Amino acid sequence: MSFDRNVFVNCPFDEDFRQILLGIVFTIIYLGYIPRLSLEKSDSADSRIQKILNLIKESRLGIHDLSRIVASEKDEIYRMNMPFELGIDYGCRNFGGGKWAGKKILILEKERYRFQKSISDLSGSDIKAHNGKVDKAIISVRDWLVTEELGRADSGARVWDKFNDFNAFLYDEVVEKDGHKSIEDVQISEIVHHMKSWLKPAKGMPAKQGSEGP
Repeated sequence: MSFDRNVFVNCPFDEDFRQILLGIVFTIIYLGYIPRLSLEKSDSADSRIQKILNLIKESRLGIHDLSRIVASEKDEIYRMNMPFELGIDYGCRNFGGGKWAGKKILILEKERYRFQKSISDLSGSDIKAHNGKVDKAIISVRDWLVTEELGRADSGARVWDKFNDFNAFLYDEVVEKDGHKSIEDVQISEIVHHMKSWLKPAKGMPAKQGSEGP
């Protein structure tokens, strides 16, 4: 896969975060990039950490969401996987040399300054807050890719509209045609397959076409 267009996505995989994750992945594909997630492979022979290391090495861009660094309920253990993987990506950029020195990173959070209480080393970093809203996450990813890479692209509002169009298409495909009880029953990797098919990117940008796609 193309190192230059690969985007490592380090986000929570729980049900409450699922739509934000899908919105982020959709935006990446919509703008002509390739999302790389640990869920894309399920080979039990590979350790999870080795999968993560390989994905980070293979991706010039990285999106890291730290929304789960704070426990939501009493006695709930907050999750450190996301900050840990962010640290690996930072290390790869700063110590890897060569092509890895050009890695770029976007950090997302639910609340803008909450991370400073648990990861004070990130103070001063430009972290984008989405307030737990899918449309805000989409706009944050779109704006970052435009600023760092593209210079110009469809607005975040348009990408959000297309994401909603895709969800209607997805329901017809996986519930009506494939027999799943709901979209929530479908694996993320399978939904990514449908996104790529629906968007049909050409030359790094989505093709503008009929009612089934953009």
